[in-house]
Amino acid sequence: MKNYPPEFKADAVALYESRPEATIRSVAADLGINPETLRNWVRAAGASRPRGRRAQEPAQPPAPLEAENAALRKKVRELEEEREILRKAAKFFAGKTRW
Repeated sequence: MKNYPPEFKADAVALYESRPEATIRSVAADLGINPETLRNWVRAAGASRPRGRRAQEPAQPPAPLEAENAALRKKVRELEEEREILRKAAKFFAGKTRW
């Protein structure tokens, strides 16, 4: 079990509190520590943030870049699916032409 200095623990908790969109898991990954370790530090510090999606601000419409990213991700998924279909077809037809 690693021993972390109190300053590191306090900084980790402060980082978690300062990023309302971040999860314990994502902050722990950024710091290279176990998520449960960070969760324990947050509990010990008595840090509190609103829980759940209901406590957050109402959803805002996605920014143009976010909308474009979502569209591009969808296109990538479609192309990957098409590639997989073509790969299977190529295997099938390659098997049929061998004597």
